[in-house]
Amino acid sequence: MDDPRPWLTLARVPGLHAGQLGPVTDPLALTTESPGALASLGFGDAAIAALRRPDLEALARDEAWLAGAGRRLVAWGSTEYPPLLAAIPDAPLVLFLEGDATALSLPQLAIVGSRNPTPLGCDTARQFAEHLARAGLAITSGLALGIDAAAHRGALAAGGHTVAVTGCGLDTVYPREHVSLAQEIAASGALVSEMPTGTPPLRQHFPRRNRLISGLSVGTLVVEAALQSGSLITATLPPSSAGSGA
Repeated sequence: MDDPRPWLTLARVPGLHAGQLGPVTDPLALTTESPGALASLGFGDAAIAALRRPDLEALARDEAWLAGAGRRLVAWGSTEYPPLLAAIPDAPLVLFLEGDATALSLPQLAIVGSRNPTPLGCDTARQFAEHLARAGLAITSGLALGIDAAAHRGALAAGGHTVAVTGCGLDTVYPREHVSLAQEIAASGALVSEMPTGTPPLRQHFPRRNRLISGLSVGTLVVEAALQSGSLITATLPPSSAGSGA
């Protein structure tokens, strides 16, 4: 990518996703459209302001993060963009990635579940992940405490690929207990987020993360989740439905 700034600008437009493009065939053209043209395409005031008057300091922080080793943007429509995710109605226009971009296009199975599982639940998730990773599937989860972490570690133990989708910018590791785990994942798989740097891990961001976990995966295995949990929402609703909860 020769110039990431137009894509970084799109990443900071509130609520913008591929399904909103309508007749627009070149997303980058949005960054140079007039306010009137953007309004005619259905963009609201906040989105128009973000496109026409981007936060230059925030863009500079994004660019500084991208300068780090193993970091890149994966743009919608590029050959690196995962085809399953591209097929959902609200696919993100930009993915921030640390690690191996090819991991995003591998056949993936999501393993998600409770943040407070039993020891048996953790062991079950780890064993499933290890077995499935040895069979050639990448294991995708959300880097959370409990089942998510067990799934990532199982894939790593098998020498396989694992993808962690986060509910914050990749300049932050959440939870902090998983700094070392995140480093291991980046070394043999990928950390990915649609959220630019500086985005905190707020509760409302996790439904967006969950739809990416679902959209990247051919299926979802749930281990020890409450009936109203985000894990079951991830598994049972269409990928375009964000649901609620983390």
